[in-house]
Amino acid sequence: MPIKIYKPTTPGRRNMTGYSFDEITKGKPEKSLLSKQTSKAGRNNQGKITIRHQGSGHKKRYRIVDFKQCDKINIPANVMAIEYDPNRTAYIMLANYADGEKKYHIAPSAIKVGTTIITKEKAKAQIGNRMALKNVPPGYFIHNVELKMGKGGQVIRSAGSKGKVVAIEGNQAQVEFPSGEVRLIDKNCFATIGTVSNAEHSNINIGKAGRNRWKGKRPAVRGKAMNPIDHPHGGGEGNQSIGLKHPKTPWGMPALGFKTRKRKYSDKLIFKSRRLKKK
Repeated sequence: MPIKIYKPTTPGRRNMTGYSFDEITKGKPEKSLLSKQTSKAGRNNQGKITIRHQGSGHKKRYRIVDFKQCDKINIPANVMAIEYDPNRTAYIMLANYADGEKKYHIAPSAIKVGTTIITKEKAKAQIGNRMALKNVPPGYFIHNVELKMGKGGQVIRSAGSKGKVVAIEGNQAQVEFPSGEVRLIDKNCFATIGTVSNAEHSNINIGKAGRNRWKGKRPAVRGKAMNPIDHPHGGGEGNQSIGLKHPKTPWGMPALGFKTRKRKYSDKLIFKSRRLKKK
């Protein structure tokens, strides 16, 4: 997908790039698959900020995406349209099933309008088809992978991401994630064939701060620009170093190279750590 390059008519337009939307085939979303969503601005039910740098942003309606597809097993569907979703980096596709129901799914790269897709335990290995991990041919890219049977796809859903089945051993499949981590997943869990669409998303240049405000991202202030009471890096006259051996978060925790992951029950399912990924 080519990237749209803007003419430098203003300082904000200089070096700005955006989507060309060449793959989009439909402008307005399906009304029956929309729902309201309110902006929480990073606040909890007490109104206290629990996630910083969130707020405002353009009003959006949520597209109800079916990540499970478990109630449509063995029912073929035709891809009616490829659409833009403001709530995610990937494009979505509108599928019209043979029983008359319409659903949104994550759109794989290179999927075409009119393509027939199906969810089966053992389906043909073509882009858009969904099948059990044990039946995915070696070397084929997959996305929207289940971690628990029947729960629906939870991982490998962002733009341009892809994974693959490395091996099948007993009741477990070894799935390589985009990070390089290899994780053990039940071989009966489902995954969709193909790479997630909109791979050029990572190459987009925002161009100006206001464009992030449209997304609901508020400004982030440097710690060293604050007062000592507000941040461990704060204080001093003029431009100072942080005065610490290692940088810290506003709450005093180490900021670089510190392991934040606690022991989780799922750690035993990590077959190979992403830290071992070859560069």
